Amino acid sequence: MKYGFLAAGCGGAVGSLLDVAVLVRLVEHGAPVAVAAFCGAVAGAVTNFALNKYVAFRDRSPIHGRQLARFGLVAVATAMLMAIAMQLVAVRLGVPYLVAKLVCAAAVFAVWTYPAQRRLVFRRPAHAV
Repeated sequence: MKYGFLAAGCGGAVGSLLDVAVLVRLVEHGAPVAVAAFCGAVAGAVTNFALNKYVAFRDRSPIHGRQLARFGLVAVATAMLMAIAMQLVAVRLGVPYLVAKLVCAAAVFAVWTYPAQRRLVFRRPAHAV
């Protein structure tokens, strides 16, 4: 496994702690699971940006608007994919929502979030590769 994938996974775990805390808090207070999943994913994204930029992808360049915009688009798409996945797995299939959260998060991370961040958000210039 590559360092970046593992480090991004660990950083994602930290962001996921915040994500799950928001999910649980909202669901336990009556919010629909899909809405709670979306809000949690967005909250975790803020933490993930800093950890991914400086640790997982070792990006020491200054933060710029285009990078934040690309990260924001990836984060919103991730949140939407999580909401859809949670609706399917937790609501339609009846899997307990915390178990569904783990399954959905792992799948979305491997298939979408990590590849998108590596290619779109924290890509290295051609001369740095």
